[in-house]
Amino acid sequence: MKAKTIVALVLIALFVIILIQNTHVVTLRLYFWKVSMSQIILTPLTMLIGFAVGFIVAKVIGNRHKREQK
Repeated sequence: MKAKTIVALVLIALFVIILIQNTHVVTLRLYFWKVSMSQIILTPLTMLIGFAVGFIVAKVIGNRHKREQK
């Protein structure tokens, strides 16, 4: 197995362990909104939002650098 595959499997296993251990209900307060949900749903949701924002920012910055180099 490649090192990247092993690292990915270890990170996935750690993420699953963290999800399984955090199943209680939490309340998310964001200004005027108040949402109660299981932490097992909130954790991957925030990760997906973070990855999406990071991807979009990287694309915008990458496009800007390409235009400046031309």
